[in-house]
Amino acid sequence: MSLDSPPRVERAATRVAGAPLRVGRASWLVPLRAGAVTLVSLAVLLALVAVDLSNGDFKIPVSDVVSTLLGGGDAGQRFIVIDLRLPQTMVAVLAGACLGLAGALTQTFARNPLASPDILGVTDGAALGAVAVIVIAGGSGYGGGLVAGQLQQVGLPIAAFVGGFGTALVLYVLSWRRGIDGQRLVLIGIGVGAAMAALTSWLLVRARIQDAASAQVWLNGSLSGRGWDQARPMLIALAILVPLSLMLVRTLNTLQLGDDSARGLGVGLQRSQLLTLLTAVALAAIAVSAVGPLDFVAFAVPQIALRLTGGSRPPLLASMVLGGVLVVGANLITRVVLPFAVPAGLVTAAIGAPYLIWLLLRSNRKVSA
Repeated sequence: MSLDSPPRVERAATRVAGAPLRVGRASWLVPLRAGAVTLVSLAVLLALVAVDLSNGDFKIPVSDVVSTLLGGGDAGQRFIVIDLRLPQTMVAVLAGACLGLAGALTQTFARNPLASPDILGVTDGAALGAVAVIVIAGGSGYGGGLVAGQLQQVGLPIAAFVGGFGTALVLYVLSWRRGIDGQRLVLIGIGVGAAMAALTSWLLVRARIQDAASAQVWLNGSLSGRGWDQARPMLIALAILVPLSLMLVRTLNTLQLGDDSARGLGVGLQRSQLLTLLTAVALAAIAVSAVGPLDFVAFAVPQIALRLTGGSRPPLLASMVLGGVLVVGANLITRVVLPFAVPAGLVTAAIGAPYLIWLLLRSNRKVSA
């Protein structure tokens, strides 16, 4: 059974209209439908952010939230909206954007709808590195207190990136056979992810009960208590990696034609694939280090964006915005809709897991037809 997503380039090319966008010497053809979907999704995201900021133990009308964000409101409203609620909401937006863009890059790179950081094991590798820091900093190796807090704050993003990068490197080496085949990449990624998850479980078994409990809460993908300390690294990563991703758009479009065609058109295949993978790994790792593994965001969001835009590959900007929509929506559900507190990662998993099952059943029907 092949799970590869067919290029659909010819079909998409006959119906996608676009407008040129120029920035200095660089230029892009922006599909009108993708641009419209991105703008509508952005409007939905802004509305969800306003609703999320208005709800809590002390409810504030949405109109007052908007006024406060624009510089109005009284001192109490500014304290609640700006100081207490806005940091957590911004973490949700940025984490969703990082994961949505990472998923769009990996699925385009592998030409496979299952090739997202969470399915390929990259998220599990980043989680392994971060859990190792939590366990060590919590007292399993180096003591606790102020030193532990500083080690977690400084070392957790680095450990998450190293864990995600190391996993991606192993995955790339094991999958390479004169090129990257999407089906082989996914199958090897599932195995590598299982190995990373097993190592994480071993760390939790060896850790003190307090460290294991802290790590387990983080592993469920929690937005609770997140603030500007977690938002700033993601903001910096997006400021650097979004322009880099947009520079890769032409290469990503060419890769949809297949490895041989891309080589024939002068694309440095290995260099382009490695750069795309590194960009996706960095985005996924920085999001995991901030909020833990938010399962299925990087998997489901690019495919939803692809079906809304009708293109030949997951759109990058629309995937970013829809990622923010999903994570902010999950945060809103956990805080307002559900009668009990649950991590946001459980909500995203409840949304993404049925989609994964549907995609597998759909692929099976195509093969059987």
